[in-house]
Amino acid sequence: MPPPVYELLPSAEEDKISEHSSRRTHNNRVKKVLFHVLAVAAVMFVVFQGLRSFVRSSSKFLHAPPCHGRNLSSLPSHFTLPSGAQIPSVALGVWKASPGEVGPAVETALKSGYRHIDGAWIYGNEAEVGAAIKKSGIPRDELWLTSKLWNTFHAPEDIEPALDESLAHLDTEYLDLYLVHWPIAFKRGTSNELDVELTANPYPTWAKLEELVDKGKIRNIGISNIKNLTANPLKHKPAVNQVELNYWNPQPELLQWSKENGLLLEAYSPLGSSDQVKETLRVPEVLAIAKELGITPAQVLISWHVQRGTIVLPKSVTPSRVVENLKVVALPDDLFKKLEEAATSHKPKRILNPSKGWKLDFDVFDENLPF
Repeated sequence: MPPPVYELLPSAEEDKISEHSSRRTHNNRVKKVLFHVLAVAAVMFVVFQGLRSFVRSSSKFLHAPPCHGRNLSSLPSHFTLPSGAQIPSVALGVWKASPGEVGPAVETALKSGYRHIDGAWIYGNEAEVGAAIKKSGIPRDELWLTSKLWNTFHAPEDIEPALDESLAHLDTEYLDLYLVHWPIAFKRGTSNELDVELTANPYPTWAKLEELVDKGKIRNIGISNIKNLTANPLKHKPAVNQVELNYWNPQPELLQWSKENGLLLEAYSPLGSSDQVKETLRVPEVLAIAKELGITPAQVLISWHVQRGTIVLPKSVTPSRVVENLKVVALPDDLFKKLEEAATSHKPKRILNPSKGWKLDFDVFDENLPF
């Protein structure tokens, strides 16, 4: 018979040791599992935060204009007039906008954020502008409308009827700004027969405009293509002077004089005439700045105007350009100085001078008219 098989049974002490070892092994396993869980959670949290940061930064990059490493700040959206009124710094100019083109241009402008439309009676398109404004549904008090008194209406008795015609076409009860278009008065019913008396002394014209401010039909009055209005004491001083300002005719002396005398300038033809725009947008300094900042040449020039402290009136009927022209940024100081020096280092060239067309025997831009 084979010998019995005996199992080696643990003693009580050995049983305790075995139980303790088992618990320690179990605890170590739990700790390892917890450690791995926490490690995975930490990695997932870091990855999530990184992805969220990436998405945010990508979104900002996609929706913000590229600046190629330069910190671009925004320019003032409005300037303050002597009346306390806030005038938008960029407007849509509607000069030479053909019938059928100006309405869609105004609609595009208003949809893209413009709130300032610069027009004039002589442009012949105020009714179409008014219809586009009405179609937009934008409340009147959110808009800034400018028009201008034409040369044939300088006689005090002719001013209010001319204003009323513009108001009717624009479908509004008042203008935010009304300008004396040129420092030249023509006799009523003529195309260019000079009224010497009213040209030499514009005070009666201005006094009537002051009455219309007090009457509420005009909020602010100003001048255009004039340096100084009159030596007479004025109840309402000119709010702005609208003049030709662009790379080819920057007029730094006039700009300085205007700042010293509290007269805000508005820049018409800010990119040059229609014949000069292509040349303006190819100026080497303009192209270099546009490339460095990642903006368009037109945006460089419009930004430069606003940064000089002037209201700018770019004109376009092309939807993409209308939208583009409103997006301005402050140029870094070194680039602003570079463009200012380039613009003021060449001989100035005025684009628009109607003197010959009006068959005048003097230049309307002479410092002292021959009267």
